[in-house]
Amino acid sequence: MLVLDEADRNKFKKPLGKLYPLFEDALPKILSSKFLISVGDATTNNLLNEKIYPNISIIDNLIQRKIHNNKIIQNNEINRTENVLFTKNPSGTITDELWETIDIAIKNATNDDIKQLIVVDGEEDLAVLPCIIMAPENATILYGQPNEGLVFLNVSDVRNKANELLKLFKKVAN
Repeated sequence: MLVLDEADRNKFKKPLGKLYPLFEDALPKILSSKFLISVGDATTNNLLNEKIYPNISIIDNLIQRKIHNNKIIQNNEINRTENVLFTKNPSGTITDELWETIDIAIKNATNDDIKQLIVVDGEEDLAVLPCIIMAPENATILYGQPNEGLVFLNVSDVRNKANELLKLFKKVAN
């Protein structure tokens, strides 16, 4: 398991990609994406409201640390996800289980073109990093920047930065 020291958490406040204060402004770029990963409940719900179904969605049923009754889980027809995976990931960590679950989801979504939903018991915020490392070249990742907007990134543009950020974590036994 990788654990982020409290003192280094501020290094994750800066968006890894282009910040769109308004979701609608990012729609043209989102629609042109070939492989789409959404991280976060609000981001995923915004996509579904536009009838955009990501290849992989990662949620924790929380929005800004408050319980969110997620329609994604409640209605599989809205969800358009054939495969729901569950994993645990405490706040400030990236567990081995999260890495493995994301790896399975990426393989299922790329090899079999099966939409994937990962439901995290804990927190999904740091799942962006394993997604960047493992996603196919030129995949698009979307995530929310709290109180600022939507972050749009191409994994090919930020892989080196993601690897640098991973060096801030300490490896501890599960």
